Amino acid sequence: MRQRYSFHADQAGHSVTVNVRTGWITETELLVDGKECAFHRVHGHGVYPLTLSAQLAGEPPLPLSVRLDRTGVAEQPYSCVLTVAGSEHPMPERAAR
Repeated sequence: MRQRYSFHADQAGHSVTVNVRTGWITETELLVDGKECAFHRVHGHGVYPLTLSAQLAGEPPLPLSVRLDRTGVAEQPYSCVLTVAGSEHPMPERAAR
């Protein structure tokens, strides 16, 4: 059975979302302002931590990365951290749509 998890943060006027769909194939997507900027697909549960990179639009563009990790806790199996300009921001989990 597939499970879905979603993490979201607002950063510098931009929306950053990470969606995870687990199952026989695990898919992870990084959305910036609603547009897919990075995608990772692996059979099984994958290897963690997983880091995806993108950039925030602007002059100059601002690089960002998100690090997704397994927690080992059944109630919250993943944690997600957004890194922008060398500063880390935990991304709260939200109800997957």
